[in-house]
Amino acid sequence: MSIKRVRSGSRVLAVLEAVAEHQPIGVAALSRLLDDDKSAVQRALLTLADDGWIRMAPGTPTRWEVTTRIHVVANMAQGHTELRDRARISLDALREETGESIILAVPDFGRLVVIDALESRQLVRTAPYVGMVIPGATSAGGKAVLAYMSPQERMKFLGHATSPELEDELRVVARRGWSLNDEEIVPGATSIGAALRAPDGRPIAAIVIVAPSARLGPDEPARFGARLVHTAEMLSHVAPWGPDSPVDPRMT
Repeated sequence: MSIKRVRSGSRVLAVLEAVAEHQPIGVAALSRLLDDDKSAVQRALLTLADDGWIRMAPGTPTRWEVTTRIHVVANMAQGHTELRDRARISLDALREETGESIILAVPDFGRLVVIDALESRQLVRTAPYVGMVIPGATSAGGKAVLAYMSPQERMKFLGHATSPELEDELRVVARRGWSLNDEEIVPGATSIGAALRAPDGRPIAAIVIVAPSARLGPDEPARFGARLVHTAEMLSHVAPWGPDSPVDPRMT
């Protein structure tokens, strides 16, 4: 028997996510951003405020911002991320070997979300953080996981078909095992990524090295890429593959 979804719940969650991304923000701006009825957005805001998820920001006109409750829930979820705990030693070894920042990110509805981040110890460095959202189609982490999806799975994950140019690039990524983002998202920053894969081949996470482009010589991406592939293959043998594995439901 089909179970009816709570559409109002989806609206409230969409409003919460929009507030978190654009805070402080008012109801009119949220309504335009979400392309939703202003009164419905207002009801969602008041519901979130009553339950302690958001609050009015100082000043006028009325604008909204998230409370610390969202961070408490995020920390609770992170504390139970077995994949992150098992990968930490390997990620730290990568940071020490490469001297650059390392992230672990998982697919989440057309994007990737960082669940662990280890900053480089160098004075000039990139500064990724836990909770950072990474584009699914253009980032090194996104390309790393997309390379091991079928065209149908990519369509389902991204919500649109991939371009012929991206398809060609993903075939290269699948063949050599690592992906590259050369300042496509952040000017001056280069990322190299590799996918962690379940025994059935599906990608469940990405490990990414993020570095200032000026510090990388012409041979560094390939060298870092080979090291990433080795680490990803090793972690793929020890990562948890139970029902709580951090996999986007659109990929199953």
